[in-house]
Amino acid sequence: QVQVVESGGGSVQPGGSLRLSCAASGSIFSINVMGWYRQAPGKWRELVAVINSGGSTNYVDSVKGRFTISRDNAKNTVYLQMNSLKPEDTAVYYCNVQGTYYRDRVPQRFDSWGQGTQVTVSS
Repeated sequence: QVQVVESGGGSVQPGGSLRLSCAASGSIFSINVMGWYRQAPGKWRELVAVINSGGSTNYVDSVKGRFTISRDNAKNTVYLQMNSLKPEDTAVYYCNVQGTYYRDRVPQRFDSWGQGTQVTVSS
């Protein structure tokens, strides 16, 4: 199977910055889409940013101009640079990775989630 592990969450004051990382590991053949989602207490999980294998990106309107998603294909890793953080950015952030891996030498599609990392923005 494919494992996805996030890191980099924490607490920061409004206006501060954090960088999240997410690494995928396992018998991976290729990765298509890598994305970050978040879920605040009492709210639905929402897409924050996504990047495809060609490097095209998409962001939710509320983070445009403040967050940047990037990926290192050699490391099967995706990053989320978060600047000018606001209290409303407080949430658990989840990484999602989609692609193809080998299971008993047979290529299979996968859609894997990380365990989540807490981001708290507060003064």
